Amino acid sequence: MNLKTLQNTPSWEWPKNAGKIFKDALTNRATPQSDRVIAAELAGDLVVINDDLAGTLLKIVADRAESDELRAKSAISLGPVLEQADIEEFEDPDEVPITESTFLKIQDTLRNQYLNESNSKELRRRILEASVRAPQDWHQEAIAAAYASSDRDWKLTAVFGMRWVQGFDGEILDALKSTDPEIQFEAVSAAGENEVDGAWTHVAGLVENARTPKPLLLAAIDAVSCIRPKEAPEILGDLTDSEDEEIAEAAREALEMSEGLAGMDEDDDEEEEGDWVN
Repeated sequence: MNLKTLQNTPSWEWPKNAGKIFKDALTNRATPQSDRVIAAELAGDLVVINDDLAGTLLKIVADRAESDELRAKSAISLGPVLEQADIEEFEDPDEVPITESTFLKIQDTLRNQYLNESNSKELRRRILEASVRAPQDWHQEAIAAAYASSDRDWKLTAVFGMRWVQGFDGEILDALKSTDPEIQFEAVSAAGENEVDGAWTHVAGLVENARTPKPLLLAAIDAVSCIRPKEAPEILGDLTDSEDEEIAEAAREALEMSEGLAGMDEDDDEEEEGDWVN
């Protein structure tokens, strides 16, 4: 299979040598730039990434001789494995496709490259967007500075980062008022991920508004199930019968999620009552 074929093939159907194909394209500078960018994008898939591929991507990120486009794509491709490692915390090595030493090296390299202001804005934005998926202390200051910027692109990156880095509920509520559709989309996603109760009226309104653009609607459907899971069925019920199957499926999945979260809330309440009685 060539790279374009692999790009259009679900990763679970890739051949066993897919990782080698990606590495060969990434390390061979004679490979057309467009193919190397595709390889960088695909190499971050959890199906294939390992210490070797992660190291290859990281080397490209730090290599000033490479194009900004390839470096930025390589950086963002490291995001999924950083998030997986952060969630699993290496308690079961089989659940994380990279070792802890590689994980720490990725974090250290990305931070250093982000702090290097001689790197392009695009590269530094993608580094921040990838690295926040395994939050570190420096991300708070970086996101705050990006959001305070008058640069729209940096604001967008900041709101994206607020999904993973806590402590920005006020900024998320502010970003919900944005007329920029991309910033509003990221703000809705961040509100859901952080269960920002103050966003409920806005997010529920997006679900109930028939004119809400579909991408924003899908984000709002996910968000309501997290913000107020007990109230989600009332908001989402009718959407499970939507003629648009993608919307209907999103509503069904969100309702399943809300049921689980509501059950967790009830368990927490019972534990608190038990503690009070004792």
